[in-house]
Amino acid sequence: MSGKDSSDGKVIAVTPWLAPVVWEGTFDPTLIESIYNQQNITIAATVFALGKYSQFLKDFLESAEQNYFPEVKLGEEHQLTVLKVPSSNRWQEITLSRMEKLKKLIESRLINEVDYVFSLDFDTKFYESLGRLIGVIHPGYYQTPWEQFPYERRPESQAFLTLTHKGDYYYGGAVISALVKDVHKVAKTCREQLDIDAAKSIEAAWQEESHLNKYFLYNKPSVAGLQTSHK
Repeated sequence: MSGKDSSDGKVIAVTPWLAPVVWEGTFDPTLIESIYNQQNITIAATVFALGKYSQFLKDFLESAEQNYFPEVKLGEEHQLTVLKVPSSNRWQEITLSRMEKLKKLIESRLINEVDYVFSLDFDTKFYESLGRLIGVIHPGYYQTPWEQFPYERRPESQAFLTLTHKGDYYYGGAVISALVKDVHKVAKTCREQLDIDAAKSIEAAWQEESHLNKYFLYNKPSVAGLQTSHK
């Protein structure tokens, strides 16, 4: 993606609510690193990889180490924990269960151990950016008029948004990043809405991504990232 507004070709630096919009090449990593190094920050990254998605492990870890750790080999105080999760014949089922697993992981372990949490798809890469609540703009809809955003339009779903709900951006579900308490709030809210839908045998158009977009409509991200590449 070029990171340019479709109407006038200008680079967008801030959102309408004055949150910064960042993507690769729009920030100085040396400056960012100097700021982070002055703080005692602990970052946790949760990823879900089943079956063929395991092939992206190498790129994922290398980009994580490059941007958040000093070297590719896990160094002192860097831990990699593998948690087994049940598979499914439907990728939608795996997607729908992610919020619940993220919520439980934060409650059981991360809430008192880390400052920031990244929840990522395995076929993504890290770039340096921290914030209270980061929303990643979906590259497929970055220059799409808001009326065409693929929101859930059925009133029966908890993710329902009417045609009068003017979204600023359509956010991808591949990345959720924030302070640990804010990621927990996102996961808890979306999980509750997903459970209500499930009880009525309803599945939102884009599973947890639909619920996440509704959440961001009412809880504006403090940083908006632009996903510039995807495997």
